[in-house]
Amino acid sequence: MGEEPPLSGDSGSGTVFFAGCNLRCRFCQNHQISQPVEKQYPEISADSLAWALVELQKQGVHNINFVSPSHVMPQMAEAIWLAGTQGLSLPVVFNSNGYESVAALQMLEGFVDVYLPDLKYATRETSTELSGAPDYTVAALAAIGEMYRQVGPLQTDETGLARSGLIVRHLVLPGRVDESLSVLRHLVTHLDEEVTVSIMSQYYPAHRARECRGLDLTVAREEYDTVVHAALALGLENLWTQDRTSAEHYRPDFLQPHPFEF
Repeated sequence: MGEEPPLSGDSGSGTVFFAGCNLRCRFCQNHQISQPVEKQYPEISADSLAWALVELQKQGVHNINFVSPSHVMPQMAEAIWLAGTQGLSLPVVFNSNGYESVAALQMLEGFVDVYLPDLKYATRETSTELSGAPDYTVAALAAIGEMYRQVGPLQTDETGLARSGLIVRHLVLPGRVDESLSVLRHLVTHLDEEVTVSIMSQYYPAHRARECRGLDLTVAREEYDTVVHAALALGLENLWTQDRTSAEHYRPDFLQPHPFEF
């Protein structure tokens, strides 16, 4: 139930988390599964994953939401195809950090209905320091442009649920408002004002965040408000904002049977 309203709706988004990640973000809130894992997770076949997708549909979720699938795109696509032969008809969401290959995304065209990428950084210096990826911004902007080409602006049905389109997420970091403002300018320059943006305030110092300057804090109200006001000033009117108390509540523990029961 923790996704944006058109994804979670009343019945929830059917999230499928993949272990491992192609980034090493020092502040990752999902680090127990995204980083070198503290416990081993079993490998499953595309057939088994397809079965799980159909089971999620039977539970009444609004969509199938693949989280951190960048490194398993071919297997994910195979599972979607297999599930389709078994009756899967829900929209498919590709929920990622934005650090993608355009060529790989082109192979997914037709398999994904909603792209939900991050745009984390605007500068090489910050992406190197916090995620070890000096080319992150260039790669992510190219990837997001390809996603936008494939699915266009967010489209919802008569009940407000997402059917297709792009939603870009940006997590505001403490002490780095200028970075966020540059991210917003990049979005307007490389896409347009019609793009839907989710500005997130849920940062807290997870994983190795305390090793980095200023990241041992949460985001101040003034910082977050400055970013939201800047987005509006740039003409980005399709926005979601987040209550700042989310930093106190969104703290999943993947070592527990139910990680998202806060």
